[in-house]
Amino acid sequence: MASSSPGRRRPPSRAGGKPFVVDRFARLATLLSALEGFQEPADGVVHRFFRANPALGVKDRAFLAESAFAAIRRWQWITEQLTASGFQSDGPSTSRRRAMMAAALGVGFDRIVSELSEGERLWLRAALDAEGVPAEVAYAIPAWIWHDWTAQLPQEEAQALAQALDAPAPLDLRVNTLKATPEQVVQSLSSVGIRAQSVEGLPDVLRVWGRPALQKTEAFEKGWCEVQDLGSQLLVRLCAPGRGRTVVDFCAGAGGKTLALGSLMHNTGRLYALDRSAPRLSRLKPRLARSGLSNVWPIALSSLRDDRLKRLRAKADLVLVDAPCSGLGTLRRNPDLKWRQRPEDQASLLTLQREILDAAAALVAPGGRLVYATCSTQRSENEDQLAAFLARVPGFQVVPADQVLSRQGIALPASWAAFSPEGIFRLWPHRSATDGFFAVVLQKTVEDA
Repeated sequence: MASSSPGRRRPPSRAGGKPFVVDRFARLATLLSALEGFQEPADGVVHRFFRANPALGVKDRAFLAESAFAAIRRWQWITEQLTASGFQSDGPSTSRRRAMMAAALGVGFDRIVSELSEGERLWLRAALDAEGVPAEVAYAIPAWIWHDWTAQLPQEEAQALAQALDAPAPLDLRVNTLKATPEQVVQSLSSVGIRAQSVEGLPDVLRVWGRPALQKTEAFEKGWCEVQDLGSQLLVRLCAPGRGRTVVDFCAGAGGKTLALGSLMHNTGRLYALDRSAPRLSRLKPRLARSGLSNVWPIALSSLRDDRLKRLRAKADLVLVDAPCSGLGTLRRNPDLKWRQRPEDQASLLTLQREILDAAAALVAPGGRLVYATCSTQRSENEDQLAAFLARVPGFQVVPADQVLSRQGIALPASWAAFSPEGIFRLWPHRSATDGFFAVVLQKTVEDA
């Protein structure tokens, strides 16, 4: 197969005459080598690579990031294509071919074709045009995940799900209505060239075109909006916290849902943001300052037996458990999760979810509600976990999710098929163009308190 050394090639040009960076395939190959093995989150590896190469320009960074995440999505497939073509070692030729495939998937074949030799062009086009490849292979879905999907969905829907999760996620914003209207946010972003539009039926949700730098915009700096997936915003709507209530966000993390809950509470009542990771919870502090909320109490728990939990026992009107999970519903944003998660890790994860759910349930007051949610597609973390909880903990009954949303004037498209006959809320990315979510609203009966 034809191959050539980047050092011997004439500097290629973009359409219009602007030269490419000659060594960008070599840089990309180095980054892909650092990612291989998936021992840590991919975004952290990419950020560390950028810090180690401060001379990289904005376009170089975009090329590297887009190509690297495209490679992560298709890592298994790329490896199989290389092996089938005889590139089985880890030598420079294999590394360059891997980088070529990553770049073609990430930024497009036409954007890199002028940098390739004739032999490389023919090989790459043939690899990209391979037909008859099963979806689980083409989209590099590990077998244990694929088997779970096809147990829940028809084959063609599982294929559509794999395709949907292979694409980058759109950028959604939540308007902080304590500070601004959607119209104000749209106008403010438009003034700096950022296009945003309301989502039909959900006026506080904006979808943004492209990947603009929001952090330095007036709307972001003043706390008028926060980045939050549409599915995540709908989950908060399912909580329907209301004014003046005592609410607990049990696994608050960096606080995205906490801020949304506080806004729906109109900055009244008491909102406790709990998490067992103090570093994660610390990321809430600057976001809280921008939000204008004054009803939030962040608490870093030492354990699920923390004395502060005992003081909240049976006192919360609402407890949200956005449980630690496999995160497989977020593969559009975190494609490396499918490689970092292993089936043998599921048992410990399910145990942790069960312990958190039981601890959170103890905080719910008579007549109060418990919302259990994950961003996982796995039935074991969702319906099975719910069934086990209802069998284990008496006094809770399902409140139909569609009724909760309809009371707020929210009607989701029928094509989403978001509600089960049992009243459970499910978002599948191929239907809703959101992250994948599972959620159930449970009410604690007064007589069993």
